[in-house]
Amino acid sequence: MNTAQLSIQQYIRAKDGNRPHLLDQAFTPSAILDMVVRTGSIAFPDHVEGRTAIGDVLVSRFGQTFENVYTFCLAAPPSANAEAFQCKWLVAMSDKNSGEARVGCGLYDWQFDPASKLAERLTITIEHMKTLPATNLPMIMAWASRLEYPWCRPEAAIDNAPDLGELREVARYLANTGR
Repeated sequence: MNTAQLSIQQYIRAKDGNRPHLLDQAFTPSAILDMVVRTGSIAFPDHVEGRTAIGDVLVSRFGQTFENVYTFCLAAPPSANAEAFQCKWLVAMSDKNSGEARVGCGLYDWQFDPASKLAERLTITIEHMKTLPATNLPMIMAWASRLEYPWCRPEAAIDNAPDLGELREVARYLANTGR
């Protein structure tokens, strides 16, 4: 049986592992993706319709640029029969070409089909996306690889974060219980 939690986890496994086929277990065929990007350091289309197009944007093209991707939902998983779920997210990754580290955060707003529990709509808000020198990548990857995956308490992510000035805005956003 599919659940809201499984749909989210399959999305993360698809995106982080560059496995677009897993989106069949995450999104309805006619799912809608909306992106709210509040930073100039990364670009995505504002609106995407259909699971195949979502896979192209969030998995295939994303995987051409980034690797070592760790995406965390900073909340307890939704109930099995949830029809909506909202949580903050954190991502750590590296740029394939430059070797630079990227750390970003924002908000996921999921809506699930009541029958299949597959996501029928996802709004991703990107609040911050920080680019750090390649020399910081080992430190960032060591941090990300030690966190609980993919469901992580915000405190665990913040408390164990590398002490880098570039990450202060990310930590402040994650620590803020509001939006």
